[in-house]
Amino acid sequence: MKHRSLLSATAVALLFAVSAHAEVLTIGAEAVPHAEILDQVKARLAKDGVELKVRVFTNGLQENFAVASKEIDANYFQHQPFLDGFNKSKGTSLVTVAAIHVEPFGAYSRKYRKLAELPDGAVVGIPNDPSNAARALLLLQKQGLITLKDPGNILATARDVIANPKKLQLKELEAATLPRLLTQLDLALINTNYALQAGLKPTQDALFIEDTRSPYANILVSRADNRQSPALKKLVAALTTPEVRQFIEQKYQGAVVPVF
Repeated sequence: MKHRSLLSATAVALLFAVSAHAEVLTIGAEAVPHAEILDQVKARLAKDGVELKVRVFTNGLQENFAVASKEIDANYFQHQPFLDGFNKSKGTSLVTVAAIHVEPFGAYSRKYRKLAELPDGAVVGIPNDPSNAARALLLLQKQGLITLKDPGNILATARDVIANPKKLQLKELEAATLPRLLTQLDLALINTNYALQAGLKPTQDALFIEDTRSPYANILVSRADNRQSPALKKLVAALTTPEVRQFIEQKYQGAVVPVF
């Protein structure tokens, strides 16, 4: 009995010793799906000597500022056009570490069940940040609802709309608020992470949705000084395993699509 207790005490001591020497890696993330995906790799990283701490944010700008100020090591919530716009407007130089998944962007309505029912003069909510506003406009164009001056411009703005046959009223609103405003809008183009958090099922509830051929892959973002850190390399390796791919495919049923 004493021998068994001694072994137990030794195991506990070793556990604490490993934990004490583990490198802490703090990643900012949106609650859904990013934090959920990160949670899947905590155990694997622990075995590799990395303690993964996930800090949930609700504002992407704050996530980027937190990385830039070294408050956290990296974040996982945004796509490349959003990062490019942030770096340009805020004077930062955050960098991409790896692309993990795509969240096909969709259009939702509480008033209409089919796009054909959308009336002339409909009020359409789109995100107010430049990259996602452009993404919404490109999707509206793909459905034949508007025409843009440059049909492939991923930085298009409402000023670039040259044809609007249904006279849609485009309202730029904070992306995170769009699900809550659905009852006040005729149509809203919503990022999938916010749609999922609101209980919407993109592949079922969206009137129309992007396909997976998209430049908007969600990326892991850090600073130039820690981009090549061993801990971040281990995180990328863990996030791009067949097990994580299977989790994403089974959990989100096409609302989130792995790109690795």
